Amino acid sequence: MNLLLAEDDAVARMTLSAVLRGLGYEVTEAEHGGEAWANLQLGYFPIVISDWHMPEVDGPELCRRLRARATDKYSYFLLVTATGGKKRYLEGMEAGADDFITKPIDVDELRARLKAAERILGLRQHVQQLEGLLPICAYCKRIRDASEKWESIERYVEERSEAQFSHGYCPDCYERYVRPQLEKP
Repeated sequence: MNLLLAEDDAVARMTLSAVLRGLGYEVTEAEHGGEAWANLQLGYFPIVISDWHMPEVDGPELCRRLRARATDKYSYFLLVTATGGKKRYLEGMEAGADDFITKPIDVDELRARLKAAERILGLRQHVQQLEGLLPICAYCKRIRDASEKWESIERYVEERSEAQFSHGYCPDCYERYVRPQLEKP
């Protein structure tokens, strides 16, 4: 799994990057929050690990920007800081972070938090797949909407998109239904 690591301290970034690679992650490194934001504009990262204090864009602001984007892809955001405590934790959560870890980072704790992140991302993907399922009647092909009302496929799609239906016949239905009607005396 590819993740984005934003850390302005070069030694801390290289050390944490090596640990993450050792845990099996592909790591894209950013030297500061501005570079991290630029990377987020270019691609999707399921997990973002960000230092709190960085030049240009700090960790909480990076998280707020990420959460403000209109996207259906979720990134798990882990804030890293040298200063712990309830106040700092609550500030991070208010910014939209999913988790919070203090320096120095314990590798076993980091591993456990990343496993939890992967579980959450997997569950979120499963929910999105389930939300994408449309309950459809096997006989009449009507669809049940969120209010438990059954309606035609055409109406369902037209009400929820800009699609317009034009009716025609597929070759199989033409041969099976239309041609026999046309050939009747």
